[in-house]
Amino acid sequence: MNPIKKTIELPDGRKITLETGKLAKQADGAVEVRMGNTMLLATVVSAKEAGEGVDFMPLQVEYKEKFSANGRFPGGFLKREGRASDYEILTARLVDRVLRPLFPDNYHADTFVHITLYSADGVDAPDCLAGLAASAAIAVSDIPFNGPISEVRVARINGEFVIDPTFEQLKNADMELMVGATYDNIMMVEGEMDEASEAELLAALRAAHDAIKAQCKVQMELAEAVGAVKREYCHETNDEALRADVHAKCYDRAYAIAKAGCADKHWRQDSFDAICDEYIESLPEEERDEKAALVKRYYHDVEKEAVRRCILDEGIRLDGRKTTDIRPIWCEIDYLPGPHGSAIFTRGETQSLSTVTLGTKLDEKILDDVLNQGRERFLLHYNFPPFSTGEAKASRGVGRREVGHGNLAHRALKRMLPDDFPYVCRVVSDILESNGSSSMATVCAGTLALLDAGVKMKKTVSGIAMGLITDTASSKYAILSDILGDEDHLGDMDFKVTGTVDGITATQMDIKCDGLSYEILEKALMQARDGRLHILNIINQTIPAPREDFKPHVPRIVTMLIPKELIGAVIGPGGKVIQGIQEESGATVSIDEIEEGGYIEIAASNKESIDKALAMINAIVELPEEGKTYKGTVRSIMDFGAFVEFMPHRDGLLHISEIAWERLDDMAASGLKEGDQVEVKLIEIDKKSGKYRLSMRALLPKPEGYVEPQRAPRGERRPRPDGQRGDRGPRREPRGPREPREPKKN
Repeated sequence: MNPIKKTIELPDGRKITLETGKLAKQADGAVEVRMGNTMLLATVVSAKEAGEGVDFMPLQVEYKEKFSANGRFPGGFLKREGRASDYEILTARLVDRVLRPLFPDNYHADTFVHITLYSADGVDAPDCLAGLAASAAIAVSDIPFNGPISEVRVARINGEFVIDPTFEQLKNADMELMVGATYDNIMMVEGEMDEASEAELLAALRAAHDAIKAQCKVQMELAEAVGAVKREYCHETNDEALRADVHAKCYDRAYAIAKAGCADKHWRQDSFDAICDEYIESLPEEERDEKAALVKRYYHDVEKEAVRRCILDEGIRLDGRKTTDIRPIWCEIDYLPGPHGSAIFTRGETQSLSTVTLGTKLDEKILDDVLNQGRERFLLHYNFPPFSTGEAKASRGVGRREVGHGNLAHRALKRMLPDDFPYVCRVVSDILESNGSSSMATVCAGTLALLDAGVKMKKTVSGIAMGLITDTASSKYAILSDILGDEDHLGDMDFKVTGTVDGITATQMDIKCDGLSYEILEKALMQARDGRLHILNIINQTIPAPREDFKPHVPRIVTMLIPKELIGAVIGPGGKVIQGIQEESGATVSIDEIEEGGYIEIAASNKESIDKALAMINAIVELPEEGKTYKGTVRSIMDFGAFVEFMPHRDGLLHISEIAWERLDDMAASGLKEGDQVEVKLIEIDKKSGKYRLSMRALLPKPEGYVEPQRAPRGERRPRPDGQRGDRGPRREPRGPREPREPKKN
């Protein structure tokens, strides 16, 4: 065993160590990455040969966090890790999106990257180390790769950019981005921010790229120390004569379709497919089956070239638009009567039907990840059924794509929800048609649905997807606004930007080419801003402001704060009190202990139920006040008076002398019995014992000529006639002095 270790120092002095040669030595590549007490192990294995007929890169990236890493048991009955959480899926996608474009175009072997979190202390975030770990594992392997790459998180905290901030630091960030890059080029960006400007976003990218360059350099040193040599492979068998013939006979026809400017996606696809099919039919019958796969591969390159040249040379896009044009948009709100809010947003051949549901605290999503426990009050779910693209297949649950697109839309909208919003909010976007940027349609439809639901958003949000076509030979490039699905597939960039009229709220970028300059990025951002504002204008025309009030079937919510010491009184033993409040009022009541006290949320579909629950809680938490009148219930009758519950769970003594102005010989004369409703005045609170003295007679008019009986001061005995002491007979005469006793004799 000959382990090799390298160290990376972050700008704030923290250190990351890379070590290989100790663990998982049978994998093609394995690297252990540590920062503080956080440790990841990344392994990569690639098959020696490509599968038959495979003409793409079959890469799969898995990210997994062990609960034992943080000294925890997994939840559930089985008590073992199960399917990947959304957080694990999103982390794996971030790594995949940087790695995938950097494998050679002709490398088609099954390749699996596994990244596992084995140790964590909850201080440093492990997801920002996942890309570094995966790339290092590939760097020390024999797998061909045009890297290395690394990923860092850059956050702006108090105006300063921080690389890979801790969880605690991240709480104060107003900008947070994950950036993946090679030494030379940025490849991937994803993050959120508080209405940042385009210049601020570019500054964050530069800070992140500087840190990535240092991490890439250390990986190169590690690979050199290991002596990694890349394998030889042959995953494609080409026929250059056939390639040239396909280009010669198909290019002009494909260019004509690209230039036709037809907005119908299916017509274009059928027309492109017909060219390829006709070429295959023109081949000798005995060669068709043998050459069909090669022809389709070569024709794909022809189609890609035709579309790109048409855009670069003539400025004509597949659907006839100019590079800055946005497809026609129509919107409609309040489309569905049942949901609390709904909207349709249609842009060209992309359509989202979004709904909003407003709920109570009981509807919160419980988070129980390895390093993230808590509750989520704003949810956004994105669904992409096959019929949206005309595919004839069944829906098989939520895939990684749905999780990723939904997360981007969630980031775009969440910071624009009102502060102290009492509702749990769920947005669901169902994509009914798709031809480019359905995630941005989700942002727009989600905004419309929230406004339709009466949610007082801080500002309206829209989103747009930008594309890029480049030609390195001629240095030509074209930035495309509102890209089609084919322009995404055949282009060099997919850059999604969401924001308000004042700045960017979220972004996601994937780059498929080398040498993308900051100048091009800046132009893309400014062009995206123009498109975003155009879409915002249409949204504002559809619904200029949120509804004044919620729809009738939306539950109403009232919140209140009580002292911590009264939380137990509201809940009651075994929850008896709070359950009784809910049963009697018909409202839903929940209570949480927070730093400021007890946070109570009361929800019901009608005002009467809320008012009743509110009154019952106020009666419990209200502090008794001397001199105040209360309506109480007689709970028990004693010889000396009655105990009256004058406030919920608070009893006071109504002494027999305080029932009426006249003297009562016994309690029978008072006429009171258990269960009677009486009006009493709180005349005294004993500060030491906390006991309460009540009076009924204080609320009655004093009889004319009434004289209050004189009472002897406490501790002083009233003189009795004839030396009598009550009914105990005459007082005895005092004894005289005793005679001294003689000592006893033994």
